[in-house]
Amino acid sequence: MNFLFDGCALTGLLTVLPSHERSFVDEMANFNFPLKRSLKLKEVMGYDRHRIVQGPVCASDLVCFGLEHLFSHGLLEKDGFDALVLVTQSPDHFIPPTSNVVQGRLGLKQDLLCMDINQGCAGFLIGLFQAFLLLGQPSVRRVVLANVDLLSRKVSPRDRNSYPLIGDAASIAILERQKGAAPIHMNLKMDGTRREALMIPAGGFRQPSSPETAIESEDAEGNFRAPDNLVMDGSAVFNFVQVEVPPMIESLLETAGRSLDEVDAFLFHQPNRFMLEKLADKIGLPRAKMPSNIVEHFGNSSGVTIPLALAFNLREQVLHERIRACLGGFGVGLTWASMLMEIGPLGFCDLIDFQ
Repeated sequence: MNFLFDGCALTGLLTVLPSHERSFVDEMANFNFPLKRSLKLKEVMGYDRHRIVQGPVCASDLVCFGLEHLFSHGLLEKDGFDALVLVTQSPDHFIPPTSNVVQGRLGLKQDLLCMDINQGCAGFLIGLFQAFLLLGQPSVRRVVLANVDLLSRKVSPRDRNSYPLIGDAASIAILERQKGAAPIHMNLKMDGTRREALMIPAGGFRQPSSPETAIESEDAEGNFRAPDNLVMDGSAVFNFVQVEVPPMIESLLETAGRSLDEVDAFLFHQPNRFMLEKLADKIGLPRAKMPSNIVEHFGNSSGVTIPLALAFNLREQVLHERIRACLGGFGVGLTWASMLMEIGPLGFCDLIDFQ
């Protein structure tokens, strides 16, 4: 499905990372795997460090911290936006929505639309989609899009497939109406028949958490996890990305009337370096055009890896000039989406640590 948005722009971006950092080398002893093979895995997949929260930190804590930073530095007025869209798979509670929690904690105005979206790897793009739709309303001048996940709390530390790459982070994007802004093209697909490739089996109403769902068991590859933990079929996800994403990008560019050479940067969700390098090769891109260094520095924070890739790799560029970027998200759902848009010059593009 294709979408087109006119008169909308990203005007500011903040990313928030936990200050606590763990290294893959220090964690190797947790895995039922030979040391030599673990080091090889580190080299191939791009594992090194990841940022994860400590203690009873929740999604709203990172979002409130980021918004308070913007308020205190004069980058956003407390009553200067009309909608708060919060995308997360790790809400503070089942009820109420985490966006309402943020509104209440910060004392934001009541004349504010608060909305939660349950999405993962493509969540940043789906959040942008919702924000651009809201900007079509005369009463909405500015939308704050918060994307946050703390999935380290749901991954077994003894799961070699998932734990080394998982990370926690939040991003806060400011979206506004802007006269003369270049058209934004987007496409989106979903396939729930493949939903079990990435899931947390227990914890919802289908299979409530219990003492039994917390018991870990060993799989065929020597990973230990419980039904309460995230489980990923790595081979299925890799094949899905390599098969579905290249034609999606080709279709997006064809619809927009653009070529690969006319795009300055491809900012994609980052499951690991190996997958993105293979994807760049499959699309026919120079690997340098598709940054793949987020997992090695911060970990895979689901949809937040896309704004992190922008802030970490292109900050100085987007602060001072305009680039044409292709954003791509793919994973949980299974869901895959891409967006072609111009970014910059931004009012701010910062990366801060959550203390």
